[in-house]
Amino acid sequence: MKKLRSLYIGFENPIAYTELVAFRSAIAEKAGRSHVLFHNHLDSKEYLYQYPRIQYKVVNQRPAVICVDEGVDEIHHFFQKPNWDLMLYDRQYSVKVSKLQINQFNMQVWDATFTYNLYRWHALNQENYTIYRNLTDDAEKHALLERILTGNILSLAKGIGWTVEKEVKVKVKQILKQRWIPLKDKKVLGFDIEFDTNVFLPNYVGLGKNVSIGFGVVKQKKHINK
Repeated sequence: MKKLRSLYIGFENPIAYTELVAFRSAIAEKAGRSHVLFHNHLDSKEYLYQYPRIQYKVVNQRPAVICVDEGVDEIHHFFQKPNWDLMLYDRQYSVKVSKLQINQFNMQVWDATFTYNLYRWHALNQENYTIYRNLTDDAEKHALLERILTGNILSLAKGIGWTVEKEVKVKVKQILKQRWIPLKDKKVLGFDIEFDTNVFLPNYVGLGKNVSIGFGVVKQKKHINK
């Protein structure tokens, strides 16, 4: 079992999803580029390859920042600044906090099952995309996504220092939506899915690729006793 600290910060004024990368960059600049957890770049060429401790999301058309473990401590580098206003491309964004929620969770594999929605899940690398595109049977598609999602949960566990001692089970119940989502100078296939797993996952934590910039947002639906 691993105790995971998390802090959810919701902001009042809306942004477009296409402004999220600019929002992240502006927060990082305000906090100071020397604080690597805000942007995960060690320098102009080298990237910090670890599970992101500070993640940027759009929730109900409004930006949110999710901090886990060390990120909870680091976020003060932004909020200690006397002026929080940001520039998002060519417009000024006034930072007003609407919600602060801090929690500590026991990360473990349970005998029970939890149901989640997962939004804007960037699941497929180039190899898996080719495999997925050639599948015609829905059951085979679900099976492939289940293997990938299981790997994403195990990557999360490894990234936060949680040693998983039981089998992680994942069942994709339905693919709610799939669509092409802009990412830098290209588009990637994103999924909204509903799934069951025997792992408790905090709301809004990220799974999959590019979770620091709004992909792979988890939202719990219900808890099923089994």
